Amino acid sequence: MIATIITSIAIIFVVLGALISAFAATGLIRLRDVYSRAHAAGKATTLGAMFLLFGAFLYFIGTEEYVNMQLIIGIIFVFITGPLSSHLIMKAAYNINTPYTKDTKVDEIKEDMNDTKL
Repeated sequence: MIATIITSIAIIFVVLGALISAFAATGLIRLRDVYSRAHAAGKATTLGAMFLLFGAFLYFIGTEEYVNMQLIIGIIFVFITGPLSSHLIMKAAYNINTPYTKDTKVDEIKEDMNDTKL
């Protein structure tokens, strides 16, 4: 009984992770500049991958009744490297003066770069 409940929750996490990753792919196609695309890829894909890995983790607990440490390490790795990589992509694009869209109103990075306290 408990294995069925855990497996059902695992399936829900896997489906949610796949949907979030699909929304991130749609955002990469629809958004206009590199900053918006990196934001969509960084936020949604990280969450989608974490949901997929956590769903697989729960599946192994429910069916095989053991804790897979490789999945835990994978979740931690994605949690750390996903936002970091999107931040570095946006910073590199800013440093080579990649243009914004017309909808961008405020350049907060320029204000932070000129701040001597940082």
